[in-house]
Amino acid sequence: MSTERLIYLPLGGAGEIGMNAYVYGYGKPGKERLVLVDLGVTFPDMDSTPGVDLIMPDIRWLKERADQLEGIFITHAHEDHIGAVAHLYRDLNTPIYARAFTANLARRKMDEAGLDSEQVKTVSAWPEVTQLGPFTIGVAPISHSIPESGGLVIDTPAGRVVHTGDFKTDPTPIVGEPFDPEMWAEIAKDGVKALVCDSTNVFSLNPGRSEVEVGPEITRLVGEAEGMVVATTFASNVARVKTLAEAGHAAGRSVVLLGRAMQRMIDAATETGVLQGFPKVVSVEAAQELPRDNLMLIVTGSQGERRAASAQLARGKYRGVEVKEGDLFLFSSKTIPGNERGVIRIINQFSEKGVDVVDDSSGLYHVSGHANRPDLERMHDIIKPQMLIPMHGEHRHLRQHARLGEAKGIASAVAVNGMMMDLTGDAPKVVDYVDTGRTYLDGSVKYGALDGVVRDRIRMALNGHVVVTLILDEEDEPLGEPWCDIKGLAETGSSNAALVEVMEEDLNQFVMRADAKTLRNDDKLEENLRRVARQTAQNEIGKKPEVTVVISRMR
Repeated sequence: MSTERLIYLPLGGAGEIGMNAYVYGYGKPGKERLVLVDLGVTFPDMDSTPGVDLIMPDIRWLKERADQLEGIFITHAHEDHIGAVAHLYRDLNTPIYARAFTANLARRKMDEAGLDSEQVKTVSAWPEVTQLGPFTIGVAPISHSIPESGGLVIDTPAGRVVHTGDFKTDPTPIVGEPFDPEMWAEIAKDGVKALVCDSTNVFSLNPGRSEVEVGPEITRLVGEAEGMVVATTFASNVARVKTLAEAGHAAGRSVVLLGRAMQRMIDAATETGVLQGFPKVVSVEAAQELPRDNLMLIVTGSQGERRAASAQLARGKYRGVEVKEGDLFLFSSKTIPGNERGVIRIINQFSEKGVDVVDDSSGLYHVSGHANRPDLERMHDIIKPQMLIPMHGEHRHLRQHARLGEAKGIASAVAVNGMMMDLTGDAPKVVDYVDTGRTYLDGSVKYGALDGVVRDRIRMALNGHVVVTLILDEEDEPLGEPWCDIKGLAETGSSNAALVEVMEEDLNQFVMRADAKTLRNDDKLEENLRRVARQTAQNEIGKKPEVTVVISRMR
């Protein structure tokens, strides 16, 4: 009996939507040769991660085994699959493989980070394959909301694994390859050990709609508009951007692209040949010389991002352009759960300006890039896997998807981040648990979610902050009274006196009563000063702030 095994280990993306990172391994336990599929990010919010720029998977387990890692395969160029590549590359230092469009964007990220972009290798579509250690990997074209998405066909000594990546069964995607059931049936004809499958839309009960259905509705809406038209969608949804531009062109409007991400995606798609026939666009500078009712702006910020073009237009001007009463703003996108507040804020700001806002509540102006439940079941029927491992979804999505597999007699398992699965036998089984978490990019620094930085930031935001300063002379006697600086706290409390004055008086009373032993002990003195400051604030304003104590000694 072979002692070698085939393992699957999600480090991100399983139990959440975003931050995808999936490890496959084959070999003797603990000595497996490894391949990483995707290395993405998720985005922070002001409630739980204030000030953080990006959130990435914790790859400590993989970093410790970097010498076992054969390479990284990227399924497609969405940020939740590619966004961490440059940020974490130095920890892994291994070649990156992707199709041309995705590789183009990966190289741009590597160049921006000062890394060797030649480490990004372009691979062709299935049936071309890449040999990496015990793995033979092909990228099979599959439809999604970005060009050149690929499901991975991973051949190992233990059998074939199909990793779908994000996908939908769209026969007419406008940009990118259509879903090809015959190709997938051919891939599956000799048997598939495991299907590791997208779960995002498992609760959507109707078959997914095609991208081609959106165009006529958008064209009609833009054609009937009287003022300036502004539309937003995911910058990466190149097909939708093209549809919007064509609608503007058909209505006799000059088309303007606003937002770096939008321009970067269109440039990459054009350079790699996946986007052809894109309507002529004009610069934002030229647009300001044209009649407003002849303009169509396509802008970033469909998820309410504060610094994106949509949000800046809602607040005022963006690059000299301003929306006015009677203009039309179209959200040609779905709001990702968690982003609702930001989107609603922008809608209200536009409403205050008299702008008519159209979203996708009618279902006319957006179609999802992910397979709905009937489409997932169709994929199950085509692939006919021995086992099913749901991925790319919250726990509820994974659990529901596993139930679909079990109902078809497929051995299915819910595997969340950190759960190592052995796929060698007849059914998936858990063989280990790996510590996983999140890595924060905060400015130019990376640190772990449990390092305490964000926790302290949240505490200061919730409770306010006090700095207490005390100077002692050479004989450990107070040199003057302690003083306070307060931030984020009410200036006066229940005594109707200034909070800072009440706090300084209470601190001084403590210092005057403190014995020599306490005054000589920095730790004890700091502890007591912090206690007094917090208690005073509690009595005066009903809050216990975070307190920093600075003790200076004249020696």
